[in-house]
Amino acid sequence: MKYALVIPDGMADEPQPELGGRTPLQTASVPFMDEVARCGVVGRADHVPHSMPSGSDVGTMSLFGYDPLRFHTGRAPLEAAAQGIVLEPEDWAIRCNLVTIEQGQMRSFTAGQIRSSEAAELLDRLQQALPDRFGLRAEHWRFVPGVSYRNLLLYRAGGTPAPFGPDTRTTPPHDVTDQDVGPFLPQGPGSDVLRELMKLSEELFAEAEPNRRRAAAGELPATSVWLWGQGRAPQLPPFVERFGVRGAVITAVDLLRGIGRLIGWEVIEVPGATGYLDTDYAAKGRHAVEALRDFDLVVVHVEATDEASHEGDVKAKIAAAEQIDRHIVGPLLEALRRHGEYRLMVCPDHPTFLRTKTHSHGFVPFGICGSDLSADACTSYDEAAAEASPLVFQRGHELMPFFLGTQQA
Repeated sequence: MKYALVIPDGMADEPQPELGGRTPLQTASVPFMDEVARCGVVGRADHVPHSMPSGSDVGTMSLFGYDPLRFHTGRAPLEAAAQGIVLEPEDWAIRCNLVTIEQGQMRSFTAGQIRSSEAAELLDRLQQALPDRFGLRAEHWRFVPGVSYRNLLLYRAGGTPAPFGPDTRTTPPHDVTDQDVGPFLPQGPGSDVLRELMKLSEELFAEAEPNRRRAAAGELPATSVWLWGQGRAPQLPPFVERFGVRGAVITAVDLLRGIGRLIGWEVIEVPGATGYLDTDYAAKGRHAVEALRDFDLVVVHVEATDEASHEGDVKAKIAAAEQIDRHIVGPLLEALRRHGEYRLMVCPDHPTFLRTKTHSHGFVPFGICGSDLSADACTSYDEAAAEASPLVFQRGHELMPFFLGTQQA
């Protein structure tokens, strides 16, 4: 049996007045997703417990079959794992976005999609300033450049307890778009350190050379870092031991790479995969089809639908859904049918509403077809069809063993 899972990140949405009361998914031309629905079953799953912030760290962990209430420790440790960073039991990782804040409002949580080289230059400037400020010892604190605006701050304990704890509260910057940032600054234990570091970055970045170059080119500057998503390393049992299936994941996002590595999956890098609207959908589809030869389960994650919602761009969200359908779902469905015994699932990790430009709680639609599945009455894959289905997973992590048709260890 071969399995494939396609994750159109944040694709689930609300009916849009400008679309005549339809959702972007209902509006998009997605014949292959609809084929999955016609040949298989449609239902809905809730991957983000209401007691937890909505995001891909929680949603994809659930989608992969791991109860986030049991296994989730924070977003940043997952991204650290993607970079091969090993956290000791008392170490912490903190997500470090480069952002643009103007007149106290979050204008861009990506600093205008800042280049990785510019981000690294700014973070080095900040790292060099640490020993002289706040009494922070540089050996404990380390900024780690990532891709574009997505970076990390590590706290290496070395026998010194971290200032953070379970009551430390931070907010993802993409949840603050177009809002005053004051109410969303870090709160609780260790928040004073995080706030001081954010303030220091604002001072240092103001006249930094990368920002002068960006301003001259008419691009948004990175006005500061935004610290959030803190946590210690999670303990995730290997996927193959729980489900008896060897997996691989294709993604352009460190968060998914990290979860994949922590559960023992192969991470397949695809040239041209950007984690944005300009990603190479066709390349992801080709690599996924090729990976079916070597792995039992191939997971393809696409960030573009989520990014479109964060930007409030309904046309881009529709276009991204159509690209995913054409270049990923279609080729995978054809390849799986040639193989013989198979199952294919399409399922977002969480809703991301165009109206709010942020992640939301609630159900997402899934569609599953396979050589051993009988079709239900659904003829389309969308939120309305899922809402009408009796197939419901209140605890989203139970969807994976249903999809695999295996017993969870």
